[in-house]
Amino acid sequence: MKLKSLFLLLLLSNIAFAQLKTENYKIYNTQSKSICSLEDMIKSLVLADVVFFGEEHNDPTGHQLESDVLQKLHQLNGKKQTLSMEMFEKDIQQVMNEYLQNLIREKNFIKEARAWNNYNDYKPMIEYAREKELAVIAANPPNRYVNLVTRKGLSALNPLDRSAKKWLPPLPIDTATGAYYKNFLKTMGGHTVPGMEIYQSQNLWDSGMAHSIFQYLKKNKGDKVFHILGRFHSDEKLGTMAKLLKYNAGLKLSNISSFSDKSFNEPDWSKFSHLGDFVIITNPDLKRTF
Repeated sequence: MKLKSLFLLLLLSNIAFAQLKTENYKIYNTQSKSICSLEDMIKSLVLADVVFFGEEHNDPTGHQLESDVLQKLHQLNGKKQTLSMEMFEKDIQQVMNEYLQNLIREKNFIKEARAWNNYNDYKPMIEYAREKELAVIAANPPNRYVNLVTRKGLSALNPLDRSAKKWLPPLPIDTATGAYYKNFLKTMGGHTVPGMEIYQSQNLWDSGMAHSIFQYLKKNKGDKVFHILGRFHSDEKLGTMAKLLKYNAGLKLSNISSFSDKSFNEPDWSKFSHLGDFVIITNPDLKRTF
């Protein structure tokens, strides 16, 4: 009788926890034009070669959902599932691999992988990958080269020697025009960018992440990639998504745009449906992680 009561208590606790989580987010399927469950979203995402989860970097609910999606995709895809992250730069891939193989300590990993200050937001995914022996792609080009372009433009990459260029996507890098540039100007306050260097560095960022994923899939045919990045890089299937399709037009891609919004209680989904295959709005009243 005591065991039965304990089981019931645990069951109710799990249900309450699930309800608490779902109260903090709403998922909208932009194709069916309807709110859907996490499980229904996963059924669609598992069909893609690469899933992009566009996040707000300090959204606690978004980070929890990323972990949930990774785990559910892994349950369906098994060892073919790979995690890819904007939060780590390509030249630390060896450090990443050593940590995943339990060769180095966490404190060394965090320092030598130049982990973001809010690493704890991403730690659950790294630890899950380590436990389940999943590959993790350190996808971003090194920040020193992004900064170089921000200061001097894309042409500043040309004098780099071969050992430096191995961390970069193929040069020259195409600078996207049209909708992506217009979106970028909005984030900059609607003004033109002097010299275009900042926008060029944005394109290096996108191309670098896209090329890292492309290289991995070229070597690991049939694998599936779950890529975490700031949502500007993948909203409207622009940025990194568009760059990846230039490297391999045959890939099936899907994207999620996740963010908090003051309209959380009664969102007008028509305002957000252009952003991705799935739009997730999270509770804006929750404390941000930084």
